[in-house]
Amino acid sequence: MTDQNTEAAELSAAGVPKDAVGRLAELQPGRKGSIFTSDLSVNEFLLVREVGFRPLGLVLGTSIYHVGLQIGRWGKNQELDVLSQAMYHARELAMTRMEAEADALGADGIVGVRLDVEMKEFGNDIAEFIAVGTAVKAEEGAGGGGVTQWRNNKNQPFTSDLSGQDFWTLIRAGYAPLGMVMGTCVYHIAHQRMGSMLGNIGRNVEIEQFTQALYDARELAMSRMQAEAEALHAEGITAVQLRQHSHTWGSHTTEFFAIGTAVRPLRADHVIDRPTMVLSLDS
Repeated sequence: MTDQNTEAAELSAAGVPKDAVGRLAELQPGRKGSIFTSDLSVNEFLLVREVGFRPLGLVLGTSIYHVGLQIGRWGKNQELDVLSQAMYHARELAMTRMEAEADALGADGIVGVRLDVEMKEFGNDIAEFIAVGTAVKAEEGAGGGGVTQWRNNKNQPFTSDLSGQDFWTLIRAGYAPLGMVMGTCVYHIAHQRMGSMLGNIGRNVEIEQFTQALYDARELAMSRMQAEAEALHAEGITAVQLRQHSHTWGSHTTEFFAIGTAVRPLRADHVIDRPTMVLSLDS
């Protein structure tokens, strides 16, 4: 009972509500007759099981966040660091709470993670950040055997936004996920002066201030994602997505968000299997 109380206290400190603690306690992975929950498709579930991982339960984290106010100068390209910090911190809160739920289940990792943002009716500056995935436990012989530690170098369950199929391929190729890494940058793009707008009418011409603004914003998001991967001692980042969201800030303020899965080799002598050709017989 003491261990359960301690675990409940840790979850509460991480911001996980009491009802979530109760739901996780009911799952009791490994107990005869207990069930698991998962948002994996049937194909994904079977592939994750085939490669040696057992689903434990659906885990989630959420944060409803008030995004502060920062005004960009009309004619200047600049990062709005107050908004960048807000968007990053809110996502980090959601991810941390999801990881805390997985840790409470004794999971080695979380697969199929979705990280979404939903603007709420409570106000134009209020958004919900949601992280959802399936907590998994490595069984004996997972990944071909010989792997004693599936958690990352921070002793946290690994996180991955790879599909079940891609997760299977990654493990079979001798690699393992370390964690989802991300970087964000909210950027104000300078308005054109009237003279420049009139001078460009009817001409094919690059608008350099727009080019530099978008280029710089994407590079900032990418460099922050790379820094997170380096902190995990990753070999690389797979399945990188570079997204752009205007949210509710108007046409000249945009968030650039980079996200991917940091990976490491399972062993130094791993050999990647040659791909097998498959011919479809469908007409």
